[in-house]
Amino acid sequence: MLKAGIVGLPNVGKSTLFNALVANAQAQAANFPFCTIEPNMGSVSVPDERLPLLAKLSKSASIVPTRIEFVDIAGLVKGASKGEGLGNKFLANIREVDAIVQVVRCFEDEDIIHVSGSVDSKRDAEIINLELGLSDLAQIEKRRIRLKKQSKTNKESQHEDNILERIQSYLESGKSSRSLNLNEEEMKLIRPLGLLTMKPIIYAANLSEEELANGNIHSDELKELSTLEKAECVSISAQVEAELIELEEQERQAYLAGLGVTEGGLESLIKATYKLLGLLTYFTTGEKETRAWTIQSGMKAPQAAGVIHTDFERGFIRAQTIDTKKLLQAGSLTEARNKGWLRSEGKDYIVQEGDVMEFLFNV
Repeated sequence: MLKAGIVGLPNVGKSTLFNALVANAQAQAANFPFCTIEPNMGSVSVPDERLPLLAKLSKSASIVPTRIEFVDIAGLVKGASKGEGLGNKFLANIREVDAIVQVVRCFEDEDIIHVSGSVDSKRDAEIINLELGLSDLAQIEKRRIRLKKQSKTNKESQHEDNILERIQSYLESGKSSRSLNLNEEEMKLIRPLGLLTMKPIIYAANLSEEELANGNIHSDELKELSTLEKAECVSISAQVEAELIELEEQERQAYLAGLGVTEGGLESLIKATYKLLGLLTYFTTGEKETRAWTIQSGMKAPQAAGVIHTDFERGFIRAQTIDTKKLLQAGSLTEARNKGWLRSEGKDYIVQEGDVMEFLFNV
């Protein structure tokens, strides 16, 4: 399951957002630093309007959406890389996620304490990024000491040390390792280190309800920073997300429309995460169930089949494939077949976003 870690300074709205996203999660949201000590986890269904339409077409007994797990990681402070504010423990938790969602406070409120005394989105984001970078530098330095002892007799150790030297220089100049272009072989060598600045990052500008639609100077600065870092940036409001929990779907849409936005923070975050990680969704559908599957963009049909079961990939013969829109337009698989819209794809077919697939394989 895809895992995204929610990080940020204390009192930026992380736990409030987490509670709202996961709805039934029990994270404690309180107006003081370090109210979150252990990382809270909760998985949510990925909203997809195509699922119920396909289920209706196939008269499916059940719908199984794909899921994403959010991890609420306690607030980091300046000095976290040296253990300040229980920093080492929290940084270790971040190493286990696929992507980082950095919540940055972009609203003014005199009743909510700011750990740095004022709201400054760029400064706050850079504090977190600096701590992640310092933690990575410490990791790299330890690793390089070991590698130098091995490199005299081991060419692979020497190669890894050269890569880490490049990353170290990058980090020391204030840049993140994710912006350094490494090839797949180089990435494979350093992956076990779990570098924090190598993880894809999404900035979540936490705005007030009134400023959600158009943003403000703080969210504008955060967007500029994300553009420079080639990261994603979404506007969210933990306050609004908390309100949405209590509403029915029709009321939710009316409420969001009244605020001048078309979707809630959960949808925005998931779309940004999928885009950042290069993910896409394909579907299987039938009388038993209609199900969404998440795969890496660029996967070929046998690999996509392997996400369901490894036997499907090993014994892959071909896949019956049709785009969701085409299938819904046809009204049934039988009609799609009659129209010649159902395609037979082989091992070299690259799965596309929204494909509906049925795999044929040898047991």
